[in-house]
Amino acid sequence: MDLPEYLTRGPLGEIRLTGHRIDLYHFVYYYNEGYSAEMLLCQFPTLRLALIHKVIAFYLDNRTEVDAYVAEVQAQIQEQRATGLHVPGLVELRKRLGARERAEHMSAKQV
Repeated sequence: MDLPEYLTRGPLGEIRLTGHRIDLYHFVYYYNEGYSAEMLLCQFPTLRLALIHKVIAFYLDNRTEVDAYVAEVQAQIQEQRATGLHVPGLVELRKRLGARERAEHMSAKQV
């Protein structure tokens, strides 16, 4: 897929809006959820409305290729979720912090 100057392919294959950290995947997700250009502006306030219209037009002109990209990103996300490491929740982190603080306190008392 040939990208216009306002879209840039990153080193890992991601497509971002040039000069922004916004991935085309997220932009298209909200657009397909029914967000209008003005609603997308509220979602992505660093963008200009004219750029939003350009990206929407690009998507509509290249829907098959962009939808394939979106499907690829969704598959990668699902794979990462399935194989990802356990991330401790807030309760577990607080328990760990408490245990560490108790251990440090005991260690300081022994010195």
